Amino acid sequence: MSNILIINGHLYYPFSEGKLNATLVDTAVTLLQNKGHTTHIVTMEENIDVEQQLALHQWADVIIFQSPINWMGVTWSFKKYMDEVYTAGMAGTLCQGDGRSASTPTEGYGSGGVLKGKKYMMSVTFNAPKQAFNDTAEFFDGKSVDDLLFPMHMNFKFFNLTALPTFACFDVMKHADIENDLARFTTHINKHF
Repeated sequence: MSNILIINGHLYYPFSEGKLNATLVDTAVTLLQNKGHTTHIVTMEENIDVEQQLALHQWADVIIFQSPINWMGVTWSFKKYMDEVYTAGMAGTLCQGDGRSASTPTEGYGSGGVLKGKKYMMSVTFNAPKQAFNDTAEFFDGKSVDDLLFPMHMNFKFFNLTALPTFACFDVMKHADIENDLARFTTHINKHF
């Protein structure tokens, strides 16, 4: 079976304690371990050892990134994690620089990733309702969840990871439907793992 690294990007706020993101992580662990997969969880509350995190990325066959979306992106603690761990990984652990060479400096940007054959999945939670996406009359101007997550997808493409379909929970602060979200998440995990 597979080794699965789960990174919980949630950072505690008094108005957002992270219960849903933690529940999604716990649900994923239970489902995946019941299927025979080995899991490892990283949270933003722990002290991050960069070398250990790089080793976990090499160990993993699949990386699940669980995060709330704050101000149209992942949390600052998750961004800090990426800045520290992924920058250190550019020396060959995650990629060989940016993929370009001195002889062809304008070609091949983003082709240095060394994690070919490994996959990733984004699982995110939004305050925004589902109706705010994919509709030109709504806030996101017809853009999808994956359009909003484009920078994250490009980060993982930079390492040559292959995307699994994104999972999203919507309207989690004003009109949450946790029971349905967990049922959909279970179906999503069972379909893709």
